[in-house]
Amino acid sequence: MDKFLLFTPGPVNVAANLRMAISSEDICHREADFDNLLGSIEDKLLSLFQIEKRNRYRTVVITGSGTAANEAMLSSVVGGGQILVLSNGEFGERLHKTSLIHNAGTHLIEMPWGEAFDLARVEAYLDAHKIDVIAMVHHETCSGMLNPLIGIGALAKAHQALFIVDGVSSVGAERVDMEQCNIAFCSSSSSKAIGAYPGLSIVIGRKEQFEKLRHHKAKTTYLNLATFYGFLKSRSQTPNTPAIPLFFALEQALSNVLQEGVENRFAAIRRRAEKLRCGMRNLNLRFLIDEKDMCCVLTTVCVPKSLNVSNLRRRLRASSIIIYEGKGCFKDKVFQVGNIGEISDGDIAFFLITLRDVLLASREDRNVPAVPVRGATSAAKPFGMFDQAALPVAI
Repeated sequence: MDKFLLFTPGPVNVAANLRMAISSEDICHREADFDNLLGSIEDKLLSLFQIEKRNRYRTVVITGSGTAANEAMLSSVVGGGQILVLSNGEFGERLHKTSLIHNAGTHLIEMPWGEAFDLARVEAYLDAHKIDVIAMVHHETCSGMLNPLIGIGALAKAHQALFIVDGVSSVGAERVDMEQCNIAFCSSSSSKAIGAYPGLSIVIGRKEQFEKLRHHKAKTTYLNLATFYGFLKSRSQTPNTPAIPLFFALEQALSNVLQEGVENRFAAIRRRAEKLRCGMRNLNLRFLIDEKDMCCVLTTVCVPKSLNVSNLRRRLRASSIIIYEGKGCFKDKVFQVGNIGEISDGDIAFFLITLRDVLLASREDRNVPAVPVRGATSAAKPFGMFDQAALPVAI
C-alpha cells in the first residue's frame, strides 16, 4: 500500500481534489476573496443540512476541532440560565465537563455508555426543574450509538427550552433535521463525514437565536459565538485569522458532497457500513450494540477472547490499515471500524481479508481451536480460512 487506509471516524482519507484545493492561492482574510469563500461555504452547508427555510439559519466556521464548536455553543448559548446535559458516553461526558466550566446552572442525566436515553426520565426531570437549554450528542462515537433527536427535540419544545446538538461525527452521514427536531444550534466538524481535513468546526443555528446571543455576557474570547456571528453578519468574515487553506479544502469537500447528492452520499456511507458489518459477522465477530441503534459512520466490535487489541492494531497497521481502539470502560474490550472518507469497495475487501488473516494468526498464536464460519456447512474450512468468494464484497 502507498498510503494508510483510515478506517476511523475521523480524520479520513480525503479526495484527490482536496489536496489541490488546500494548496490554492494565497489570499487575505480581510479581502473580498475570503468573503466570497466563506459565503460559498455557508451556502453549501445549508444545502448539506437540507434547510428549506434558508433565510432562518446561519452558519459560522471556527478554526478549531469539533470540540471548539461545542465549547462555543456551551459557553455562548446558556447565559445565566440552566442547562441539562444528556450523556451516555465519552462525548456526552465531555459536554458536561465543558458546561461545568462555563455554566453554574449545569444539570446532568447520565446513562451507562452505550445505553439509550429514557425519554420518560428526561420528561420527568424537565417537569421538576426549570431548564433553559438541553444539550446532547447525536452520534456517541465511543459506542457507535446514534441517539434519536426528534423525541428530545419535542420535549425541549414542550418545555420552552433551547435544544443544542453535538453533530460533530454524524453531520454528512446522517440526516440532522434542524426544523423538525427543533434544534437551535448544531455543531459539526470538517474532518469526519464531510470528508475534509481536520482543523475546522461549524455551528449552524437559527438566526433569531444567534441575534439573542449579544445579550449574554461573554464567557470566552476566542469561542464567543456572538462575536463570530457579528463578523459573519456585518463583514462576511471571521473575528480571528482563519486557517485559510482549510477553508478552501472544506469548500471543495462540500462541493463533492453536493455534486454526488446529499441523499446519495448518505446511502453510499450506509452501504459501506453494511458491507463491513456483513463481512465481520461472517467472521463470527459480535457488535457492542444492536445494529438498529448504530450510526452508519462506524461499527464497534467486541474483542474475541483470543485477541489482544494492541496486537490487532499493530498487525493491521503493518498492512497500512488504521482502526480505533476502545476508550474508557470499553478499553481492551472493543475495537472500532469506520467507513467514511475515500474508502472504496476494494479497500473494504482488503480490510476484511486482512482482518480474517489477523484473526486466524491470533488463534494460531494462542492455540485456540478453530471455529466454523457462521452459516457454514460441516465441510467448511476452519475459522478465517474460507474462500475469498465467501466475503460479502468483490475481490
